[in-house]
Amino acid sequence: MAADEVEAREDRVEVDETVSSLEERAALLEKERDEYLNDLKRVAADFDNYRKRVARDQEGLVARAHERLVKELLPVLDDLERALEAAAEHEEAKLEEGVRLVHRELSEALAREGLEEVETEGQFDPNVHEALLSQPSDADEGAVLEVLQKGYRLGDRVLRPARVVVSQSE
Repeated sequence: MAADEVEAREDRVEVDETVSSLEERAALLEKERDEYLNDLKRVAADFDNYRKRVARDQEGLVARAHERLVKELLPVLDDLERALEAAAEHEEAKLEEGVRLVHRELSEALAREGLEEVETEGQFDPNVHEALLSQPSDADEGAVLEVLQKGYRLGDRVLRPARVVVSQSE
């Protein structure tokens, strides 16, 4: 039996060494798997950031395209307003009616694109107004007295400041 016991011990040692070797190999494979998983998570996060950045850039491009279009149409809007003022002084009602119709349609189209007129009532605001003149007045100092050219904003951006005359203390 002693030989059987020695052989069993040798088999057990061999099995223990094999198990130990397999456990080491399993540990190495788990470590490698975890590294690959971390790499995959990092690549997934980088791709998600890339996708968000591209979407943000695309929104910026669309906004700039709208801004460019609306900015180019502002002089047309100004000219139509001047034509309406001139037509009001003449008795050609049909001309005035036609120009008024075009003006209204253009104004509505630009409003649909997000164009808003800059508010000019009240105090001068350097963020949305451009003071071209100042005049002595009974009004509070810095009050907008007259609008020389309307200002417009598209969303939260000022496309063109309102050009105004402001009051100054006498």
